[in-house]
Amino acid sequence: FPGAGGSDSSSSRVGTIRLLLMDLLLSVALGQVLSLLICGIGLTSKYLSEDFHANTPVFQSFLNYILLFLVYTTTLAVRQGEENLLAILKRRWWKYMILGIIDIEANYLVVKAYQYTTLTSVQLLDCFVIPVVILLSWFFLLVRYKAVHFIGIVVCILGMGCMAGADVLVGRQQGAGENKLIGDLLVLGGATLYGISNVCEEYIVRNLSRVEFLGMIGLFGSFFSGIQLAIMEHKELLKVPWDWQIGLLYVGFSACMFGLYSFMPVVIKKTSATAVNLSLLTADLYSLFCGLFLFHYKFSGLYLLSFFTILVGLVLYSSTSTYVAQDPRVYKQFRNPSGPVVDLPATGQLEPSVTYTSLGQETEEEPHVRVA
Repeated sequence: FPGAGGSDSSSSRVGTIRLLLMDLLLSVALGQVLSLLICGIGLTSKYLSEDFHANTPVFQSFLNYILLFLVYTTTLAVRQGEENLLAILKRRWWKYMILGIIDIEANYLVVKAYQYTTLTSVQLLDCFVIPVVILLSWFFLLVRYKAVHFIGIVVCILGMGCMAGADVLVGRQQGAGENKLIGDLLVLGGATLYGISNVCEEYIVRNLSRVEFLGMIGLFGSFFSGIQLAIMEHKELLKVPWDWQIGLLYVGFSACMFGLYSFMPVVIKKTSATAVNLSLLTADLYSLFCGLFLFHYKFSGLYLLSFFTILVGLVLYSSTSTYVAQDPRVYKQFRNPSGPVVDLPATGQLEPSVTYTSLGQETEEEPHVRVA
């Protein structure tokens, strides 16, 4: 029949566009789930510090690492073969030890910064994690970006600037200003460590496994944060006026933090560390919207403008796939031993290949590298 082929082709294009659009919306929505978890972390922390005078950031992180240890490290311990806890420690223990320390100190530095600098400064300087992740992804993960990605990143940062401007207009510049430089440096240091941790996390969940990453973070995080807790916060814990309300706040904080750590590798594997950090820019806005009812914050229309500006930037960034320039020899050297084996030519000059990432779901049977 004339035109039947054209009709089938048109239907196929419509179906493809619909799938891509649904996948785009799913990617953005997953990032917003992470932002809501961070909002819960911020609200419970605010209640603990301001209403109950429980300033225990190390103890709060320690609770999260203990949960990760009980769930994921235990899972690794009962596994058999190359993915067993002892086998992993034998091969990579010192790398995970360094990563655990980086993760602990990133959390500590940013929380500590609130004591010295303003809320607006923390929000703006915390965006430093984005260029850190981009540079590390470029040089170590070999991620290559397109013009639309940089446009999306700039739009997201403009949205954050709009929110900071609204904070100034409504007088939400909380924080001590006497040692502002110290606080600003703490934020920059924490953002840098967050960037390193996120890029390492992306590499591990793509090439090894999510459970291995969380199990190792739980093991070394609980050990070193326990030492830091004993040295720095044992007196603060004695000052906490323990009751059921404080207990519930600690439980709520730990649940949100555990959910964030458990769910973030899933989102990073589907999108990227850069996309996740762009999504997390909306977390402060969710906290603000909750604060309008809980803490009677002043409202400004700039907050809504900021929120939608960041979402537009996220959609722009997620609308086009990045691509990864990989040397297959490097990939084979560090690949997961239990994953699919990619046979390389025995002779001839090996050239780096270019593999385009996809917004779609990856399949385990497909090799991750294409040799040109």
